[in-house]
Amino acid sequence: MTTRTRIVRIGNSRGMRIPKILLDQAQLSDEVELHAEPGRLVVQGARRPRTGWAEAARAMSEARHDSLLDEPSPTRFDREEWEWR
Repeated sequence: MTTRTRIVRIGNSRGMRIPKILLDQAQLSDEVELHAEPGRLVVQGARRPRTGWAEAARAMSEARHDSLLDEPSPTRFDREEWEWR
């Protein structure tokens, strides 16, 4: 769907109304990222922190790249206080 709208003043900034149908089609949440390219503004859904970490960890495990780099060094807590149940 293509539509036209006007850029209006909002205090010292500018803004525009985006029809709900366009927001629904774009599946945008309440938070977005906005950046400029020559002749256009690009609006995209905000990326969530840690997006893709689960897939990366799974790939590391499958490639056997998830081993510890240093030998474990038990602490006093591990030796004296920790107990398995």
